[in-house]
Amino acid sequence: MTERARPFSSQQQLQALSALNERTREIFRQIVESYLTTGEPVGSRNLARILPMALSPASIRNVMADLEHSGLIFAPHTSAGRLPTEMGLRFFVDAMLEIGDVGIEEQERIEAQMRAAASGHTFESALAEASTLLSGISRGAGVVLTTKTNVHLKHIEFVRLDPARALVVLVSDDGSVENRILDLPLGLPASALQEASNYLNARLQGRTLGNLRAEIEAGREAMKRELDAITERLVDAGLATTVGPSDARQLIVRGQANLLDDLRAVEDLERIRLLFNDLETQKDVIELLSRAEGGEGVRIFIGSENKLFSLSGSSMIAAPFRDGSQKIVGVVGVIGPTRLNYARIVPMVDYTARVVSKMLDRGGR
Repeated sequence: MTERARPFSSQQQLQALSALNERTREIFRQIVESYLTTGEPVGSRNLARILPMALSPASIRNVMADLEHSGLIFAPHTSAGRLPTEMGLRFFVDAMLEIGDVGIEEQERIEAQMRAAASGHTFESALAEASTLLSGISRGAGVVLTTKTNVHLKHIEFVRLDPARALVVLVSDDGSVENRILDLPLGLPASALQEASNYLNARLQGRTLGNLRAEIEAGREAMKRELDAITERLVDAGLATTVGPSDARQLIVRGQANLLDDLRAVEDLERIRLLFNDLETQKDVIELLSRAEGGEGVRIFIGSENKLFSLSGSSMIAAPFRDGSQKIVGVVGVIGPTRLNYARIVPMVDYTARVVSKMLDRGGR
């Protein structure tokens, strides 16, 4: 969205917003809701027909001029109707958005589809299903960010490369294989690699890296009795390497094609092209989703509030999910145009995140 509103300081914005009377708020609400529904500017004559109060087009134009001066709306073309600015959308979302609850039928559908995806497969299948569900609901792109510590493991192996290094091979339930380089403790005997592999494999079936690490931490005294000191160091080093923070993030995106629906103009196509470029730059998407892990509940990012969407004019709605210990371990969300159906999508994202948390609490099944 290209804005033409004159810039205001934060204090001026607060004063302007707090000064809105009921009539002005209702006109502003109708402009925003019309934009969210159609993506088109709305003019004073159309507003006069849909407002619940009797106002002439001339009176409405005066109010619209005030709203434009306050930075809440703008005219995309000369003599056109008005659209909300990004600041206006933020004000609407924070102060005026009415969010309902997720219906019982929708709750049951979400839970049933995610249980079916996880049953007989992997927890990652359920995460992919969560992304697909949110994509279908929003007609945007569904996204899930999770840590690799949530991946269910099938096998782990230590393979010596040279006296100072080993390769850690992780095989997941879904058949994916990941390799990491591990620095070996000095004086490590050849038997220690096999002993460490056997020790971990005996405990990892159906568990995630996070579960396994927590279990070994809890049973550290028993581990010390079972393993000699140098093999214990190898087990610790192997776990630390496989769940390292630098690349322990997994991004799932579903439904990018939905973003091509309902394009209304050449500028819409350009916006979507820029958004696709953003989605392909996974590092930046992961960084943005990681910000949603920093607080409770649903987070909403609108347009240029984040550098990732500064060109495409997109929005993201995201909520964190937790493991059995109530630690935040990932985020589910939706990315799409700024005219997302916030009232419907916000509670759906929140509920989906809670379903994922429940599944993690039950061991991912």
